[in-house]
Amino acid sequence: MANSDSSTATLPIAPKKENTVPIGSKIAELNESRSDLLNRIQGLKQDLQSWRSKLDTQVKIHRDELSELKKSLNVEVDQLRKEFQELKNTLQQQQEDVTASLRNLGLQDSTGDAKVAQEPMLDVEDQEVHASVEEVIEKRDEN
Repeated sequence: MANSDSSTATLPIAPKKENTVPIGSKIAELNESRSDLLNRIQGLKQDLQSWRSKLDTQVKIHRDELSELKKSLNVEVDQLRKEFQELKNTLQQQQEDVTASLRNLGLQDSTGDAKVAQEPMLDVEDQEVHASVEEVIEKRDEN
């Protein structure tokens, strides 16, 4: 029986040594895997920072372009306002000239009717021009 006691005493020790070798190799594998993952994470962080920087640059470029376009449109709207005002003044002057010419020709009675008929049409045109200019101004101001 002494033999059986000695054989049972050595059996539990042997499995512990076998288990310690695979655990050591597993720890080494896990450490290596951990190191690889940390390297990958660091690389991904650098990539992310690079992408952010590129996006920030693109956003700045587009904002600058939009700002320039807005300035350009504002200048064009102002120019259109001036041109419309000049056209309105010219039309009014022409209408006054025609009325004065008709008076000089002695056709004053018929011009009164003609003037009444022409003015609403002119006012409608002025209103349309004014409305379109106002729409452009409102869109500009929104931006």
